[in-house]
Amino acid sequence: MTNKEILEKANSAIAKGDYEGFLTFCADDVIWIFVGDQTLHGKEEVRQYMAKVYLEPPNFRVETIVAEGEFVTAVGKIQIKDEDGQSSDGSYCDVWRFQNQKMVELKAFVIPD
Repeated sequence: MTNKEILEKANSAIAKGDYEGFLTFCADDVIWIFVGDQTLHGKEEVRQYMAKVYLEPPNFRVETIVAEGEFVTAVGKIQIKDEDGQSSDGSYCDVWRFQNQKMVELKAFVIPD
């Protein structure tokens, strides 16, 4: 599989609420950097984040995806519901870095709409 195909399968798992399935595409020491917000280190912190924030699977639409070498960049729209059922909409740009067909780093830029 190409890195782009791996990301597409991983995104499909998240859309279905299969967060453990998503994590199989991540390296154990994956790093998620939410620019201007927080950084998560390792699968366990990512797992805890998803359990807390993804109360329902996020609704996202990839508008553009570009793959070059070890990087895959996805740009699109995302909608997440909070514990009160209120939706928040945003635009995002995710820059993923891959190593040995695993996602090892995410640099996420999210802007509320």
